[in-house]
Formats: sequence, C-alpha cells, structure tokens
Amino acid sequence: MKLRFFPQETAGLDTLARMADQLLAGTHTLAELLGASRADFPALAEIMRQHEGASTADFATLLTTMRTSFINPLPREDLYALGRLLNETSEILTGAAELIELYGLDRVSQRAGDQLEILSRQVELTVAAMKALNDLDSLEDYWLEVLRLAKRADHTHRVLIAELLENHSPTSFAKYRMLADQFAAASKQMRSVATQVGSIIVKES
Repeated sequence: MKLRFFPQETAGLDTLARMADQLLAGTHTLAELLGASRADFPALAEIMRQHEGASTADFATLLTTMRTSFINPLPREDLYALGRLLNETSEILTGAAELIELYGLDRVSQRAGDQLEILSRQVELTVAAMKALNDLDSLEDYWLEVLRLAKRADHTHRVLIAELLENHSPTSFAKYRMLADQFAAASKQMRSVATQVGSIIVKES
C-alpha cells in the first residue's frame, strides 16, 4: 500500500459511510414492507423516500468536499464513483418500495424475500467496507464475498422469474417481476461498488 506523507481530509470517507448506512436502513424498511399490510405501505414508502433524500444530500456534500479538500484520502474519481453508485442504489431501493405501494404487492413470495436477504447482506458488507476505506489491505475479502453473493442473487432472480411466470397471470406477473428486477438491480449495484473498491485496492497497492 502506498505511503502517505501528508494529512488527509477524512470527510469524504465519512460521507460514504453515512450513505452506506442509509442503504442499510433502506433494506430494513423494505423488509418491513414485505411483511406489512396495504394500509402501512404509504408510510413505509415515505420513509424510503426520506432515506433516498438523505443519501442525495450526502452525495452533494461529498461533491463539495472533493472540490474543497486539499488532499483527499482517495482519488477524486474513485470517491465520486463510489458516491454515485451508493446514491443510485438508494434510488433503486426507493423504486422497489414505490412499486409495492403503487401496485399493492401484498403477496410477495419467499423467493423475493430471499433476494432481499442476499441484498441486505451485500449492503451490510458494504457498510463495513465504506468505514474501512482508510485500510484497503483489509478489504480484499469484502470484494470477493460481495461478488460471490452477487452470483447467488443472479441465480435467485432467475428462479424467481420462472416461478412468477408459472404462478401468476400476465398482468400480475409483470407487477411482481418489476419488483424482482429492482432487487436484482440493487444487487448488481452492490457488485459494482465492490468492483470499484477492488480497482482502488489494485491501484493503491
């Protein structure tokens, strides 16, 4: 790992950690949504929008920090890429919540719950990683584990789509598939975050 001889601003890393924490809170809210009654959907979807709003505000803070800091702990392009991916994931999670609310999806299968469980684990690992970006040597296992989970998520998504096609009418299938696709997209975003971290590890070694 490269030796650094000048003090660095850590505000950017702190902001990334807060953004990751918002994602974790979002997965918890989605878990509540999957078990909630339709009457509770609007309030929980609004909580998701609040998580997204906080993430977007943090992303704006990150951009300001990168412009004003003399020495950043990581290259600006890497900080930006991580922030963008985390914020986009927050948007995807909010999209999943709004689909549940708008379509009244109160018969979500256990397989979709499995999707969310895998995604939640990816997010938990990402939270820990964002809080350890000042010690890149400790993150190689994170990188590999998130990629492994992404493969599980891909398989679960394929099986779920097949089950939905078999068990739902075309209209119902389309609604539940959109939700499954949102979960899959969020998982891919977490894989992209891990890949970005892997790229940083290689460059900074």
